[in-house]
Amino acid sequence: MKKETQIFKFIKEEEERQLRGIELIASENYVSKQVMKAMGSVLTNKYAEGYPGRRYYGGCEVVDKVEQLAIDRAKELFGAEWENVQPHSGAQANASVMYACLKPGDKILGLNLSHGGHLTHGSPVNYSGKLYQAIFYSVEKETGLIDFDKLYQQILEEKPKLVIVGASAYSRDWEYAKVRAAADQVGALVLADISHPAGLIAKGILNDALLHCHIVTTTTHKTLRGPRGGMIMMKKDFPNPFGEKTPKGEIKMMSALLDSAVFPGVQGGPLEHIIAAKAVAFGEALTDEYLYYIVQVAKNAKAMAKAFLEKKYNIVSGGTDNHLMLIDLRNKNITGKEAEKLLGEVDITVNKNMVPFDDKSPFITSGIRVGTAAITTRGLKEKDCVKIVELIDETIKNKDNPKMLSKIKKKVNQMMLKYPLFAEL
Repeated sequence: MKKETQIFKFIKEEEERQLRGIELIASENYVSKQVMKAMGSVLTNKYAEGYPGRRYYGGCEVVDKVEQLAIDRAKELFGAEWENVQPHSGAQANASVMYACLKPGDKILGLNLSHGGHLTHGSPVNYSGKLYQAIFYSVEKETGLIDFDKLYQQILEEKPKLVIVGASAYSRDWEYAKVRAAADQVGALVLADISHPAGLIAKGILNDALLHCHIVTTTTHKTLRGPRGGMIMMKKDFPNPFGEKTPKGEIKMMSALLDSAVFPGVQGGPLEHIIAAKAVAFGEALTDEYLYYIVQVAKNAKAMAKAFLEKKYNIVSGGTDNHLMLIDLRNKNITGKEAEKLLGEVDITVNKNMVPFDDKSPFITSGIRVGTAAITTRGLKEKDCVKIVELIDETIKNKDNPKMLSKIKKKVNQMMLKYPLFAEL
């Protein structure tokens, strides 16, 4: 077999990029050695369509144990009665829930994408906006906050079949109980997509979506610090409200509909090597060490937000309760696209992002989104976050000064030398 060189060269290049820079993309993190080891294991060789004890292939006795351990650890982590750990991504977890709960043309209500929502919550360019009748709620122009009293009334007036709470760029906590109360009045189901704050919710730092929402989805990377993947869970299983029955005439439980929606509805065989890595990450997240980590993530985000505000940056909603913040750069005379490219030149990685009531296109944007999950994994604390804001501000102020940008890049690289990654690999 020919020895591969190009791909491993690229992998080395990416490792060096991650090492030398400041990673502020809110949806990224660094996994542990043991999570990475599980991802690269012989489990990638095994086909295992179906579920533990109910497979369409032989030879699944070991992967059954792997998947069941992932399920059991996820249940313990979130206090859930039911879990499905097979979704390949958060998007496929959401697709599976909609497949189980909706018919084409049914009305769904989600947060507007340009106000911090997610593509899979009804965006017209996504399956969720093409298959279903998507309507949206928004943040308030004056505060950048969701008005949950307004949302309550909107649910009563619109009577959607599914209400989606959760976001990809909203920095505040959610009033899940109020949303559920409104949904119950119109017979709607509530789906909470907690992909971003999952780790903060699991450890009790933010309101618990599982206590109030019928179904909860999440990614397993981001704040959970696991492999790239998704998951669906319920605090309590319940008889499906659509009247679907077993061949014996018994009402199916909601878990049965969701399992069938994941496989064979949306996906084929599960990725058992990724599920093994999820199990490892859930095990890590059950430790006190992870609790200290996720508490520090929140502390770092608050310190960073305070530093940005002191330098007159406009944080949408005025601060943060979680691990991220959305910054409107219009008062700094730079677009999100320009800021992303400029900061990349000094090895600070962010992503451009639409802000509420944006006057620029999604390809340009007026804002950037930043988060603290990855830098906290590397060991940075509040004082370091203040320093990072200083470096970002210095970069934006010197956007047309190549000499200064070169100096800032050296400062960034020097700073991150103190926080090694992959030391044990």
